[in-house]
Amino acid sequence: MRDELKHLFQQEFSKMVAVISKLFGLQHIETAEDIVSETFLLATETWEAKGIPPNPTAWLYLIAKQKTAHHFRRNKIFDQKIKPALSASQETEEAELNFSQENIKDSQLQMLFAVCNPAIASEAQIGLALRILCGFGIDEIAEAFLSNKEAINKRLFRAKEKLRTEKIKMELPPESEIAKRLDNVLHIIYLLFSEGYYSQTQNQVLQKDLCLEAMRLGLMLTAYEKTNLPKTNALIALMCFHASRFDARQTNEDTLVLYEQQNEALWDTVLIHQGRHFLERSAQGDEISSYHLEAKIAAWHCIKEDSPEKWEDILQLYNQLLMVNYSPSVALNRTFALYKANGQKEALAEAEKLKLENNHFYHLLLGELYKGIDNGKALLNLQKAYDLAKTQPEKQGIREKIRQLS
Repeated sequence: MRDELKHLFQQEFSKMVAVISKLFGLQHIETAEDIVSETFLLATETWEAKGIPPNPTAWLYLIAKQKTAHHFRRNKIFDQKIKPALSASQETEEAELNFSQENIKDSQLQMLFAVCNPAIASEAQIGLALRILCGFGIDEIAEAFLSNKEAINKRLFRAKEKLRTEKIKMELPPESEIAKRLDNVLHIIYLLFSEGYYSQTQNQVLQKDLCLEAMRLGLMLTAYEKTNLPKTNALIALMCFHASRFDARQTNEDTLVLYEQQNEALWDTVLIHQGRHFLERSAQGDEISSYHLEAKIAAWHCIKEDSPEKWEDILQLYNQLLMVNYSPSVALNRTFALYKANGQKEALAEAEKLKLENNHFYHLLLGELYKGIDNGKALLNLQKAYDLAKTQPEKQGIREKIRQLS
C-alpha cells in the first residue's frame, strides 16, 4: 500500500502541480503543491480504510479538481485576480482543470522551461526540477544534495520567489529563443543525471531514480518538434549508455567496481541498444555538441574489448571535448585515455601538469600511473585519494588498491 502510494506520488505529483500551475499561474505554485499534497494525504487516509479504488489516478484527479475549485473560490482569488485575465472561452469552461494526457504533457514541458529559466541559480533549478517535475520529497532532495530539510526548503523558497519576482510564465519561449533556452534545459537534465550517476549518497534506489527521472525529462523534449534536436538526442544517448552499466558499478556489499572489473553480463543491453538508436538520431545536422562527444565516448565504454584503436579513438574524442567544453574532469579523463592509448610515462607527464590537488580521482590516477615506476609515490597518492574520497564504497576500493600495492 505505502509503496504503491509512493510510486503514484512520484508519478502524478508533478503532473498535477503542472496542470494547476498552468491554469492559475506560477505565482500560485506553492498553493498547487499544497493542494496536491492534501489530495495524497486524503488518499492515504481513505484508501487505508476502504482500499485502493479501481482507478486510483482518476480518483486523485477528481479530488484535486474539487480541492482546487474550493481553494480558489474560497479565497476569492479566482474572481478578483484570475477571472479578469481569462479569455471568454476559458470563462465559459469555468477554468476547468484539464487532466488529459495532451494537456499534462504540454504543462510539464512548459514547466520544464519555466524551472530552467536562467534567472534562477543552477543548483536551485535542480532542486526545483526534483520537486516540481519529478515529484521527489524534501527528505529525498536533502539526501541527494547531502544537505538537510531546512536548507533545501530555503533554497526552494528562494527559487519560487524568483519565479514570482521575475514574472516567469509557464509557456514555451518564442521559436527564435527555443534553441538558446534549450541549452540551459539540457544542462540541468545533464546535472540531474550526474547527481544520480556520480552520487555521494549511500541510497542506491535514490541514485537510480534520479537518473531515470533525468532520462524521462529528456524523452519529454523529444516529443516536441522544436526541442527534438540532435543535441537532445545526444544527451539521451549519453544517459542511456551510462545507465546501462549502473548495476555493474557496485557489488551487493556496496563496493565500487571499476570499469575494468565490471561484469559485462550485468550491463543492460536494452539500454545500450536505445543509446545507439538515439546516437544515430543525433547525427542529423551540422552541430557537434559536448553531448555528442560524451555519448560517443560512453558508447565505446559499452564495448568491453581493450584494443589500442578503442583508446586512441576515445583520446581523440576527449581532445575534441576539451576544445568544445573544457573542464578539469574532462582533462583528467583525457589523461586516463592517454595512459590507455600511449602508456604510463606520457600520461604521467600530462597528469602532473593538472595539479588537481583536492580531487581524489586525480590522486587515484596518479597512483595508477606511478605504479611500477615509483611505488612510494603511488602509495602516497592512493593514500591522498583515500583521505579525499567522500563515500564508503570509494574508500573501500582505494583501500584494496593500497593493499595490493603494499
